[in-house]
Amino acid sequence: MSDSVGTWIAGVDGCKSGWVAVLRNLEDPRDLRLAVFPAFSELLAHDPYLSIIAVDMPIGLPERIGQAGRGPEKAARRHLGERQSSVFSVPSRAAVYETDYRQACDTAQRTSEPPRKVSKQCFYLFPKIREIDALMTPELEDRVFEVHPELAFWRLNGEREMSLPKKVKSRTSPNGVDQRRDLLVSKGLAASFLNQKPPKGCGRDDLLDAAANSLIAERCFKGIAEPFPDPFARDECGLRMAIWA
Repeated sequence: MSDSVGTWIAGVDGCKSGWVAVLRNLEDPRDLRLAVFPAFSELLAHDPYLSIIAVDMPIGLPERIGQAGRGPEKAARRHLGERQSSVFSVPSRAAVYETDYRQACDTAQRTSEPPRKVSKQCFYLFPKIREIDALMTPELEDRVFEVHPELAFWRLNGEREMSLPKKVKSRTSPNGVDQRRDLLVSKGLAASFLNQKPPKGCGRDDLLDAAANSLIAERCFKGIAEPFPDPFARDECGLRMAIWA
C-alpha cells in the first residue's frame, strides 16, 4: 500500500490471530480496509504511515493499585450502565508480567490495596498488554491511544450505553452485534464492509469493535476525543493512563 496517499488512521482490536485493524483514509471515506497484523509493531511500522492508532488494550501500568483501581476503568464504567462488566480491572505491572495465573493473582494481591486477584478474562489479555507495554513510550502518545469499544459505542450513541449486550454467556449475541453494526452504518461506515466475513482468527464482534475504535481514532486525530479520567495520571514509566472517546 506504499502508493496510497492521504491521512491514514486505524482502529485496532486484539483477536486470536493477533491484531485486527480497520484502516481508514480520512481524505477518501471510500478507502476502508481490514487487515490482521500478527504483531503490534507492524502497525507502528505500517506503510502508509498511520497517524493515529486507537487500540483496545490497557496502556500505562502502575506499580501499585489503590482503592480506585488503575483509574481509566472506573472512569469508563461510570458511563456504561449494564455494559460496564466489559471493562476489566487491570492489575499492577508486576502482575501483568506474570505468566502463571496463580502467580499473577498472588502478585496482584501483594501490589494492591485492598488486595485484589486477577480475573481470568484479564489474565488472557496479559500477552497483548505486555506486547504494547514493551513498545510504548511517552513519545508515541501522539499516535497511540488506548480506547475501549463499549465506551466508543457510548460516545457514538449520543453518550448512551448500548441497550443490548454484545455477548451473552460468552457467546456473541446476533442482536447485540447487529445493533452495533447499524450504529456504525449511521456514522458513515459501509454496511457491506461491516458485514464481510471476518478473517481467520477474527470474530464479527472483533471487526465491529475495530471499526468503532477507528471512529474514535478520527476523533483523536481531530483533537476532540476526551480522556477518561480527566485529568489522567501517569505510571512510573511516564505513560498516561486514560481511555479515549
